[in-house]
Amino acid sequence: MSYLALARKWRPRRFEDVLGQPHVVKALSHALAADKLHPAILLTGTRGVGKTTLARIIAKGLNCEKGVSATPCGECSACRQVDEGRFVDLLEIDAASHTGVDNVRDLIDNAQYSPSRGRYKVYLIDEVHMLSKPAFNALLKTLEEPPPHVKFILATTDPQRLPITVLSRCLQFNLRRLPAALIRELLSRVLAEEKLVAEPGAIAELARAADGSMRDGLSLLDQAIAFAGGKALARAQVEDMLGTQGRQILFDILRAVAHGQGPALLACVEKLDAQAPDYSSLLNDLASILQRIAVIQVLPDAGDEDDDAAIAELAGMLAAEDVQVHYQIVVNGRRDLPWVPDPRLGFEMTLLRLLAFRPGDAPGARATPAGAAGAKPAAAPARTAAAAEGEWSERVDRLGLDGFAKQLARNCEWLGRSGDSVRLGLDPRVKHLLQDDRRLAIEQALARALGGAVRLTIELAPGRGQTPARLGELREAERQRAAEQAIDADPTVRALKEKFGATVRAGSVQPAQGGNGNGAAK
Repeated sequence: MSYLALARKWRPRRFEDVLGQPHVVKALSHALAADKLHPAILLTGTRGVGKTTLARIIAKGLNCEKGVSATPCGECSACRQVDEGRFVDLLEIDAASHTGVDNVRDLIDNAQYSPSRGRYKVYLIDEVHMLSKPAFNALLKTLEEPPPHVKFILATTDPQRLPITVLSRCLQFNLRRLPAALIRELLSRVLAEEKLVAEPGAIAELARAADGSMRDGLSLLDQAIAFAGGKALARAQVEDMLGTQGRQILFDILRAVAHGQGPALLACVEKLDAQAPDYSSLLNDLASILQRIAVIQVLPDAGDEDDDAAIAELAGMLAAEDVQVHYQIVVNGRRDLPWVPDPRLGFEMTLLRLLAFRPGDAPGARATPAGAAGAKPAAAPARTAAAAEGEWSERVDRLGLDGFAKQLARNCEWLGRSGDSVRLGLDPRVKHLLQDDRRLAIEQALARALGGAVRLTIELAPGRGQTPARLGELREAERQRAAEQAIDADPTVRALKEKFGATVRAGSVQPAQGGNGNGAAK
């Protein structure tokens, strides 16, 4: 008996077995249960998420010998023939091979005849976006008013290429990409049923490589079983098969970046280059790792089983603002990769930028990788007005004020407190903000924050300029200045200036979002 691929063997036969698409299953089940299925259905989504599977289940539900139902018996001859791919009234048409208007005319002529075996004729047109424009036009009338015994199920991975006239005649269901956790769960169940052993890390690698497609996950599992030669699936073997050994080296790269170790960073690049990797995929993986690190830093309980232990380690090793800047650098490096002379050079340059742009460094200072020849400790950041921000500046945003009351508070500076009396000094430039109702709102907010009655006095106090609003302006100015200096220090920008006489257009540099902006620009 010929071997049956896992993707076919484990194809769902009932709606209950379809994973990850509850919104589609629910709507189709209700329509079949009431025998009110729309004559034209459009299923969209990436490869391997269940479009053809759902179409076959619908065909069984419409033609089951026990009646139209959302739960076909699966035992009658009609159900078995659909499962085996030989039901004469389920016509699966590959639009990529039948693109012309003549093919569609033959389909329309055939649709006029009653079903040969079942209750309905079901036309499944796969990759329907491949039909030519005349073919679409020829199909429109029949799609809108088909014979009562005909149902159309259109499937496509690219719905944007369908004419609006077709979309308006169909009920559209968008199938979601499947999460890696769901794919991992099914792969584990399949391995248990097939009496095979695998390391959890190996299954996680396969689920990650499936990239949202259950069919791809099962096909990769088939490949991994063959690769292992009947032995237990080990993570190292799966990584070797998939060519993803570099993922572990990416963690070493981030450790080198965290410690500013230039030589270690370049050693990692040499290891990767020996594997002849896809540098574009490596940058994608690096961006994904940084995204998970950022999530765990903000939400420590948001880790999942797919995360490597190294991600939690790096989350405690890298500063949150560094991670934000690193992510932006990696994404931009991935975007620029097609334009570089050699993919390795682009990859290496992206990693060097991770070392060069450090939000914690002094504004405008170029970071020197630790361990490089002549390396010296970075100078301590200069103390600025923003660094002298006091308790009041930090407290304002936590008072729960809004509107003009918040604006009034932000333009005041703390003058002092004596007992229950609090004095604030208002910047004379915005004295028009001082109104009794706004002063009262600040007074009540302070009372809640300080846990007791407060008598608030707001007076004009020119001179020091230590209001939260003014400090914010100084911070923004400092960020802008640091961003401009970082752009001037960028090797690529300098090369463009020297070789082509390029100039940076005034006002075009903006600080990167997400970090504190020192040395990060876009």
